[in-house]
Amino acid sequence: MMTSLFSMFDPTAMLNIQVNWIIMTMTIILIPSFFWKAQSRSTKTMNAMIYKLDKEFNSLFMSKFLMKGSTLIPISLFLLIMINNITSNFPYTFCSSAHLVFSLAISVPIWMSIILFYWMSLTKTMLAHLVPTGTPSVLMPLMVMIELTSNLIRPMALAVRLTANLIAGHLLMALLGSTFNINSKFWMIILSIQIVFMVFELMVALIQSYVFSVLITLYSSEIS
Repeated sequence: MMTSLFSMFDPTAMLNIQVNWIIMTMTIILIPSFFWKAQSRSTKTMNAMIYKLDKEFNSLFMSKFLMKGSTLIPISLFLLIMINNITSNFPYTFCSSAHLVFSLAISVPIWMSIILFYWMSLTKTMLAHLVPTGTPSVLMPLMVMIELTSNLIRPMALAVRLTANLIAGHLLMALLGSTFNINSKFWMIILSIQIVFMVFELMVALIQSYVFSVLITLYSSEIS
C-alpha cells in the first residue's frame, strides 16, 4: 500500500530520458505571451500579479542595494514554483516541486550567491551580524557558531518546507481518491470533500510559491 501510494512521486524514464522531468519545462507554455496585439484576460492577470509582487518585493529589499531588476529573481521564482505546483494537481502530471532535488537546486545556489555577495561587499557588516548586540564575551564563540549554522540551514529549511507541504497534500488527495466508490451511498459526500480539498490544494500551491519567494527576499534583506 505504501509503495503504491508513494509511487506517484517516482519519475519515469523512456529511452533513458526522464520524461516526467520534461513536464517541468513544458509548463512554460502556460505563461501568457506578451507579443499579442490584444491582451487576453490571463495576460492582464499575470501583469497585475507581477506589478503587485514588484511593489511588495521592492519594499522588502535593502534600499542600499535596490537596483532596477532586483525583484526579477523572486518574481521568477514565484512564477516557476506556482506553475509547477498548480500543474501537479492535474491527472498524469509530475510534481517536481515535491522533490528535494528540485527545491534544493533552487534555494541553495540563490542563497549561496546572496551570502557570497554580502560577504564580499559588506565584510564588516556580516562579521558584526555573527555577534548580536549585548552578547557577553563568554558566549561570543557560541553565538558565532549558532549564527553560521542558522545561515547554512535556511536554504534547506526553505526546500524542506516546500517539499513537505506538497507531499502531504498529494498524499491526502491520493488517499481520498482511493476511498471514492460510485456504488457507495456516501459517494456525494466523498466527492464534495474531494472537490473542497482540491480547491484547498490549489490555494496551498499559490501560498507555498509566495512564501518561498518572500522568505528568500526577507532572508537576503535581514543579513544585509
